[in-house]
Amino acid sequence: MQSLSPADVIQRQLDAYNAKNVDAWLATYAADAQQFTLHGELLAAGHAAIRSRVLSRFAEPDLYAKLLQRTVMGPIVVDYERITRNFPEGKGTVEMLCVYEVADGLIQKVSFAFGEPLLMVPGA
Repeated sequence: MQSLSPADVIQRQLDAYNAKNVDAWLATYAADAQQFTLHGELLAAGHAAIRSRVLSRFAEPDLYAKLLQRTVMGPIVVDYERITRNFPEGKGTVEMLCVYEVADGLIQKVSFAFGEPLLMVPGA
C-alpha cells in the first residue's frame, strides 16, 4: 500500500473536519501529536486533549473550513483557510494559517495563526 503524500493527509484532515467526523479527523493525527499557536503556546498534546478541543468546535452548526490556498514543501503543508464559526456573539468567520508537519503519514505537529473574527451581518 502506497503511503499518502503530506498534502493528501492534510486534505483528509480538512474533509473530516468539514464532515465533523472526529474519529476520521483524529485518524490523521499521530497519537502524540501537538497543536500550538504559531510561535507560542501549546494548545493540546495527544489524542485525548486534541479530541476534547475539537469536539466543542464540531458542535457548532455552521462550522466549515474553506481552503483558500495550500503550499507544500516536503513534509510541511501550510493552509490558508477561512473558517465559518458560531461565536458567542453570532455567526461569523475567522481566517487562519495552519502550518502542519507530517511524518509517517500522520500529522505530528500543527501551529495555528488566528485572524480577527468577523461577524456576519444578518440579511447581508
